[in-house]
Amino acid sequence: MFTTSRILAFSFLTTLASALPAKIAESLTEDEAWSLMKRAPATVYTACSAPKTVAITFDDGPYTWNTDIVNTLAQYNAKATFFVNGNNYECIYTPENEQRLKTAYAAGHQIASHTWAHLDWTTLSSDKLTSEMTLTDTALVKILGVKPAFVRPPYGKYNEQSREVAAANGQSIVIWDFDSGDSVGESAKNSEQDYQKIANANPPSILTLNHETYENTAKVVLPYALDALKAKGYDFVTVAECLGGTTGPYQTTTTPAARDSTWTC
Repeated sequence: MFTTSRILAFSFLTTLASALPAKIAESLTEDEAWSLMKRAPATVYTACSAPKTVAITFDDGPYTWNTDIVNTLAQYNAKATFFVNGNNYECIYTPENEQRLKTAYAAGHQIASHTWAHLDWTTLSSDKLTSEMTLTDTALVKILGVKPAFVRPPYGKYNEQSREVAAANGQSIVIWDFDSGDSVGESAKNSEQDYQKIANANPPSILTLNHETYENTAKVVLPYALDALKAKGYDFVTVAECLGGTTGPYQTTTTPAARDSTWTC
Protein backbone atom coordinates (compact mmCIF):
# COMPACT_ATOMS: atom_id res chain seq x y z
CA MET A 1 0.00 0.00 0.00
CA PHE A 2 1.34 3.43 -0.96
CA THR A 3 1.31 6.18 1.64
CA THR A 4 1.05 9.87 0.79
CA SER A 5 4.77 10.23 1.49
CA ARG A 6 5.67 7.42 -0.92
CA ILE A 7 3.51 8.94 -3.63
CA LEU A 8 5.37 12.20 -3.11
CA ALA A 9 8.63 10.32 -3.51
CA PHE A 10 7.49 9.09 -6.93
CA SER A 11 6.62 12.66 -7.90
CA PHE A 12 10.00 13.84 -6.66
CA LEU A 13 11.72 11.12 -8.67
CA THR A 14 9.94 12.31 -11.81
CA THR A 15 11.14 15.87 -11.15
CA LEU A 16 14.69 14.66 -10.64
CA ALA A 17 14.56 12.66 -13.84
CA SER A 18 13.88 15.83 -15.82
CA ALA A 19 16.65 17.77 -14.10
CA LEU A 20 19.50 15.25 -13.89
CA PRO A 21 21.61 13.68 -16.62
CA ALA A 22 19.84 10.62 -18.02
CA LYS A 23 22.32 8.05 -16.67
CA ILE A 24 22.08 9.41 -13.12
CA ALA A 25 18.31 9.75 -13.19
CA GLU A 26 17.88 6.21 -14.50
CA SER A 27 20.02 4.80 -11.69
CA LEU A 28 17.95 6.36 -8.88
CA THR A 29 15.70 3.97 -7.00
CA GLU A 30 12.47 4.94 -5.26
CA ASP A 31 14.20 4.70 -1.87
CA GLU A 32 17.01 6.97 -3.05
CA ALA A 33 14.49 9.52 -4.30
CA TRP A 34 12.68 9.26 -0.94
CA SER A 35 15.96 9.91 0.87
CA LEU A 36 16.70 12.96 -1.26
CA MET A 37 13.17 14.30 -0.75
CA LYS A 38 13.52 14.06 3.01
CA ARG A 39 16.73 16.15 2.87
CA ALA A 40 14.95 18.98 1.03
CA PRO A 41 13.21 21.63 3.18
CA ALA A 42 9.52 21.06 3.84
CA THR A 43 7.00 22.90 1.70
CA VAL A 44 5.46 25.88 3.51
CA TYR A 45 1.82 26.70 2.73
CA THR A 46 0.57 30.17 3.64
CA ALA A 47 -2.67 30.16 1.64
CA CYS A 48 -5.20 27.82 0.09
CA SER A 49 -5.15 27.12 -3.63
CA ALA A 50 -8.63 25.68 -4.26
CA PRO A 51 -10.93 28.53 -5.35
CA LYS A 52 -13.76 29.73 -3.15
CA THR A 53 -12.67 27.63 -0.17
CA VAL A 54 -12.11 28.50 3.46
CA ALA A 55 -9.98 26.35 5.73
CA ILE A 56 -11.07 27.07 9.28
CA THR A 57 -8.23 25.95 11.56
CA PHE A 58 -7.91 25.72 15.33
CA ASP A 59 -4.67 25.54 17.31
CA ASP A 60 -3.60 24.51 20.83
CA GLY A 61 -6.14 21.79 21.60
CA PRO A 62 -7.56 19.38 22.32
CA TYR A 63 -9.39 21.39 24.94
CA THR A 64 -12.70 22.00 26.69
CA TRP A 65 -14.64 23.52 23.77
CA ASN A 66 -13.49 21.16 21.04
CA THR A 67 -16.78 19.27 20.83
CA ASP A 68 -18.77 22.51 20.96
CA ILE A 69 -16.82 23.58 17.87
CA VAL A 70 -17.48 20.26 16.15
CA ASN A 71 -21.21 20.56 16.87
CA THR A 72 -21.36 24.11 15.49
CA LEU A 73 -19.46 23.10 12.35
CA ALA A 74 -21.96 20.28 11.79
CA GLN A 75 -24.82 22.79 11.66
CA TYR A 76 -23.14 24.39 8.64
CA ASN A 77 -21.97 21.16 7.00
CA ALA A 78 -18.48 22.59 7.48
CA LYS A 79 -15.16 20.79 7.84
CA ALA A 80 -12.22 22.20 9.78
CA THR A 81 -8.66 21.31 10.74
CA PHE A 82 -7.38 20.97 14.29
CA PHE A 83 -3.65 21.51 14.89
CA VAL A 84 -3.18 19.80 18.22
CA ASN A 85 -0.47 19.81 20.87
CA GLY A 86 0.54 16.89 23.03
CA ASN A 87 1.04 18.72 26.29
CA ASN A 88 0.12 22.39 26.18
CA TYR A 89 -3.15 23.44 27.82
CA GLU A 90 -3.88 19.83 28.69
CA CYS A 91 -2.38 16.39 28.16
CA ILE A 92 -3.55 14.83 24.91
CA TYR A 93 -3.85 11.41 26.56
CA THR A 94 -6.59 12.20 29.09
CA PRO A 95 -9.79 10.20 28.52
CA GLU A 96 -11.62 13.47 27.83
CA ASN A 97 -9.16 14.57 25.16
CA GLU A 98 -9.06 11.10 23.64
CA GLN A 99 -12.83 11.33 23.18
CA ARG A 100 -12.66 14.89 21.83
CA LEU A 101 -10.16 13.85 19.17
CA LYS A 102 -12.14 10.75 18.24
CA THR A 103 -15.35 12.80 17.95
CA ALA A 104 -13.70 15.40 15.69
CA TYR A 105 -12.00 12.76 13.56
CA ALA A 106 -15.18 10.70 13.18
CA ALA A 107 -17.01 13.85 12.04
CA GLY A 108 -14.59 14.17 9.11
CA HIS A 109 -12.39 16.94 10.41
CA GLN A 110 -8.66 16.88 9.75
CA ILE A 111 -6.31 16.35 12.69
CA ALA A 112 -2.85 17.84 12.24
CA SER A 113 0.18 18.45 14.45
CA HIS A 114 1.08 21.58 16.38
CA THR A 115 3.92 19.65 18.06
CA TRP A 116 4.19 18.56 21.67
CA ALA A 117 4.72 21.43 24.13
CA HIS A 118 4.14 24.54 21.97
CA LEU A 119 7.84 25.44 21.88
CA ASP A 120 9.36 27.96 19.48
CA TRP A 121 10.96 25.85 16.74
CA THR A 122 13.64 28.43 16.02
CA THR A 123 15.11 27.97 19.52
CA LEU A 124 15.34 24.16 19.33
CA SER A 125 18.06 21.78 18.20
CA SER A 126 17.18 19.38 15.40
CA ASP A 127 17.00 16.50 17.87
CA LYS A 128 14.69 18.40 20.23
CA LEU A 129 12.39 19.47 17.41
CA THR A 130 12.28 15.93 16.09
CA SER A 131 11.20 14.80 19.56
CA GLU A 132 8.49 17.50 19.70
CA MET A 133 7.12 16.25 16.39
CA THR A 134 7.35 12.52 16.98
CA LEU A 135 5.81 12.66 20.47
CA THR A 136 2.69 14.25 18.99
CA ASP A 137 2.65 11.91 16.00
CA THR A 138 2.97 8.90 18.30
CA ALA A 139 0.04 10.10 20.41
CA LEU A 140 -2.16 10.56 17.34
CA VAL A 141 -1.25 7.12 16.02
CA LYS A 142 -2.20 5.61 19.38
CA ILE A 143 -5.45 7.56 19.77
CA LEU A 144 -6.69 7.78 16.15
CA GLY A 145 -4.42 5.51 14.14
CA VAL A 146 -3.14 8.40 11.96
CA LYS A 147 0.19 10.13 11.39
CA PRO A 148 -0.44 13.70 10.17
CA ALA A 149 0.96 14.91 6.86
CA PHE A 150 0.75 18.55 8.00
CA VAL A 151 2.27 20.44 10.91
CA ARG A 152 1.97 24.04 12.12
CA PRO A 153 4.83 25.68 14.02
CA PRO A 154 3.87 27.35 17.32
CA TYR A 155 3.77 31.15 16.91
CA GLY A 156 4.09 30.56 13.15
CA LYS A 157 7.88 30.63 13.57
CA TYR A 158 10.21 28.39 11.59
CA ASN A 159 13.62 28.49 9.93
CA GLU A 160 15.57 26.43 7.40
CA GLN A 161 16.67 23.92 10.03
CA SER A 162 13.11 23.33 11.18
CA ARG A 163 11.93 22.98 7.58
CA GLU A 164 14.50 20.25 7.10
CA VAL A 165 13.37 18.47 10.28
CA ALA A 166 9.73 18.67 9.19
CA ALA A 167 10.63 17.23 5.78
CA ALA A 168 12.56 14.39 7.39
CA ASN A 169 9.40 13.67 9.39
CA GLY A 170 7.37 13.60 6.17
CA GLN A 171 5.35 16.71 6.95
CA SER A 172 4.51 19.96 5.17
CA ILE A 173 4.23 23.21 7.13
CA VAL A 174 0.98 25.20 7.25
CA ILE A 175 0.77 28.86 8.28
CA TRP A 176 -2.27 31.12 7.58
CA ASP A 177 -3.36 34.25 5.74
CA PHE A 178 -6.04 35.39 8.20
CA ASP A 179 -5.69 35.64 11.98
CA SER A 180 -8.82 36.02 14.10
CA GLY A 181 -6.68 37.66 16.78
CA ASP A 182 -8.08 35.60 19.64
CA SER A 183 -4.66 34.58 20.97
CA VAL A 184 -3.47 38.19 21.22
CA GLY A 185 -6.47 39.43 23.16
CA GLU A 186 -8.89 40.64 20.49
CA SER A 187 -12.44 40.85 21.73
CA ALA A 188 -15.10 38.69 20.16
CA LYS A 189 -16.57 41.85 18.61
CA ASN A 190 -13.28 42.76 16.96
CA SER A 191 -12.79 39.22 15.68
CA GLU A 192 -16.28 39.31 14.19
CA GLN A 193 -15.48 42.60 12.49
CA ASP A 194 -12.28 41.13 11.07
CA TYR A 195 -14.19 38.15 9.69
CA GLN A 196 -16.81 40.42 8.15
CA LYS A 197 -14.09 42.55 6.58
CA ILE A 198 -12.38 39.61 4.90
CA ALA A 199 -15.73 38.18 3.80
CA ASN A 200 -16.55 41.52 2.17
CA ALA A 201 -13.13 41.58 0.49
CA ASN A 202 -14.07 38.24 -1.11
CA PRO A 203 -10.55 36.84 -1.70
CA PRO A 204 -10.19 33.67 -3.82
CA SER A 205 -9.64 31.57 -0.69
CA ILE A 206 -8.96 31.98 3.04
CA LEU A 207 -6.76 30.03 5.45
CA THR A 208 -7.76 31.08 8.96
CA LEU A 209 -6.10 30.90 12.36
CA ASN A 210 -8.21 30.43 15.48
CA HIS A 211 -7.63 28.82 18.87
CA GLU A 212 -10.02 26.31 20.39
CA THR A 213 -8.85 27.30 23.88
CA TYR A 214 -11.01 30.44 23.93
CA GLU A 215 -14.69 30.06 24.79
CA ASN A 216 -15.67 33.17 22.80
CA THR A 217 -13.98 31.75 19.72
CA ALA A 218 -15.95 28.52 20.02
CA LYS A 219 -19.32 29.91 21.00
CA VAL A 220 -19.50 33.46 19.63
CA VAL A 221 -16.99 34.13 16.85
CA LEU A 222 -17.20 30.80 15.03
CA PRO A 223 -20.94 30.88 14.21
CA TYR A 224 -20.63 34.54 13.19
CA ALA A 225 -17.70 33.75 10.89
CA LEU A 226 -19.49 30.79 9.33
CA ASP A 227 -22.56 32.93 8.63
CA ALA A 228 -20.51 35.77 7.14
CA LEU A 229 -18.45 33.52 4.88
CA LYS A 230 -21.33 31.27 3.88
CA ALA A 231 -23.21 34.35 2.69
CA LYS A 232 -20.34 34.99 0.25
CA GLY A 233 -20.55 31.49 -1.18
CA TYR A 234 -17.46 29.91 0.36
CA ASP A 235 -17.08 26.18 0.97
CA PHE A 236 -15.68 25.14 4.36
CA VAL A 237 -13.06 22.45 3.82
CA THR A 238 -10.03 20.89 5.48
CA VAL A 239 -6.51 22.15 4.90
CA ALA A 240 -5.72 19.14 2.71
CA GLU A 241 -8.78 19.92 0.59
CA CYS A 242 -8.12 23.65 0.38
CA LEU A 243 -4.64 22.89 -0.98
CA GLY A 244 -6.18 21.04 -3.88
CA GLY A 245 -6.19 17.56 -2.42
CA THR A 246 -2.85 16.59 -3.98
CA THR A 247 -1.55 15.56 -0.54
CA GLY A 248 -3.78 13.58 1.77
CA PRO A 249 -4.24 14.64 5.40
CA TYR A 250 -2.31 11.67 6.79
CA GLN A 251 0.96 9.94 5.98
CA THR A 252 -0.31 6.63 7.35
CA THR A 253 -3.48 5.23 8.83
CA THR A 254 -3.80 2.15 11.02
CA THR A 255 -5.92 0.75 13.82
CA PRO A 256 -5.89 2.88 17.00
CA ALA A 257 -4.18 1.37 20.03
CA ALA A 258 -5.76 0.29 23.29
CA ARG A 259 -5.13 2.56 26.27
CA ASP A 260 -2.17 1.41 28.36
CA SER A 261 0.45 2.74 30.78
CA THR A 262 2.28 4.65 28.01
CA TRP A 263 -0.64 7.07 27.58
CA THR A 264 0.91 9.77 29.75
CA CYS A 265 2.46 13.19 29.33
